[in-house]
Amino acid sequence: MSRGASLSIDALSKSFGAPTRALDAVTLEVAPGEMVALIGASGSGKSTLLRHISGFVAGEVGSGPVRVGKSLMQDNGRIVPDIRRRRAEVGFIFQQFNLVGRLSVMTNVLMGLLPRVPIWRSLIGRFTPAERAEAWKALKSVGIERLAWQRASTLSGGQQQRVAIARALVQGARIILADEPIASLDPESARNVMEILARINRDQGITVVVSLHQVQFARRYCPRTVALRRGEVVYDGPSADLDAALLRRLYGAGVEEMLDGTETIDAVMNDPVVAQSLAD
Repeated sequence: MSRGASLSIDALSKSFGAPTRALDAVTLEVAPGEMVALIGASGSGKSTLLRHISGFVAGEVGSGPVRVGKSLMQDNGRIVPDIRRRRAEVGFIFQQFNLVGRLSVMTNVLMGLLPRVPIWRSLIGRFTPAERAEAWKALKSVGIERLAWQRASTLSGGQQQRVAIARALVQGARIILADEPIASLDPESARNVMEILARINRDQGITVVVSLHQVQFARRYCPRTVALRRGEVVYDGPSADLDAALLRRLYGAGVEEMLDGTETIDAVMNDPVVAQSLAD
């Protein structure tokens, strides 16, 4: 049985005052234990959608409910009053890591426990031996336990993103929302982070929804892809079906923006490594 949470979004809309809506009646269902990519060019609504799912931002009045598992996060433009408690099951991975640089890696990971421990304990940093053991296990699962007592600011970008993933694991997240987690990383670090997310999804059954700027990573690591354009869902289906012709039809010349800057869309679609990973 999967420990992941389902996700349900019904006609979610959001406008920030511009003529084009940031989200336009987005409806989406994700089953427990799925790994889903959100793709789209800049301004397509990927980050906005993830922030609405977690309850950081409220949708417009008239928007339908957003649920994670059985927990209602928001409805009709209103975030539920006890969102902090409900957000405990939602791990959010930010593009810029959101670590406290002056604190140790271990302390940053333990911050994932904040929704689950009394406020007084979190303020003085009092964590039990069992909680510290849990943090150590999470660091080991992402391969950086040897860095546990270093200051977070001394780590590379890829290492910091691993700390952020470990923090989500300690939090007890049943769904991980990753907002362009590899956008600022070098190719090798990007692959490592995506492989860690895929392994967590596969081995622990945690649901993963990851927004990606580079379509080749969506094809390689995520069985299902949801494509956004100008706040609308324009594709929802198998990543293997995202060929060059479909991507050009969805995004036109803008599709070149969704690569790593070194390859053409045709080269990506014919990448033998991607093709083999999809076959597996």
